[in-house]
Amino acid sequence: MLFDAVLFDLDGTLTDPKLGITRCIQYALSELGYKPADADELHWCIGPPLKDSFSHLLKTLDGTIIEQAISLYRRRFATIGLFENSLYPQIPEVLKAIRFAGYKTFVATSKPYIYATQIIEYFGLPLLFDGVYGSEIDGRRSVKGDLIHHILLTEKLLPSTVVMVGDRSHDIIGAKHHHIASIGVTYGYGTEEELKAHGADLIAHSPSDILKLIIRK
Repeated sequence: MLFDAVLFDLDGTLTDPKLGITRCIQYALSELGYKPADADELHWCIGPPLKDSFSHLLKTLDGTIIEQAISLYRRRFATIGLFENSLYPQIPEVLKAIRFAGYKTFVATSKPYIYATQIIEYFGLPLLFDGVYGSEIDGRRSVKGDLIHHILLTEKLLPSTVVMVGDRSHDIIGAKHHHIASIGVTYGYGTEEELKAHGADLIAHSPSDILKLIIRK
């Protein structure tokens, strides 16, 4: 497979956001009067849209309650949780190598754009991306397929020249929906079984594997 552009998921692919995300979920649930689960039992919430996670956690489809939970989550995330985060080892080096090889690179995350840009800036990565794309606060483009569609149109990218790199089924499903290739990473929060079950074209067990899969010598 030959690519010109690489779309990178953020949570679980470029950074490990476990601490911030799980603490913010616990905070929101506590404020609503629920006993939150331990952080290790909330791994599955890393990646999918918050609306889906809170609907499952609160066992409700009531939009008002779900939006209240999301608002509480963001109250803490915007000031504290955003920075309870760490880069995976080798990520800056891998991004630099991909850029040096002439590829276009973009962040494609279900996380709101305003938070995604702050995180990329916090880790000093803005110059390693041609663009950062995320959802809107109102939930638009939080579904990965919708976001990928937006990026393809905005950047005028041909699907056959693009690869999506992510750690969850949502990344793979979104890529498949638009007929673009996908690399599933296993060092994040999705399993190899999950990624393969949804049709990941390639599997990377470390950031350096991503480099080897994209830059074929």
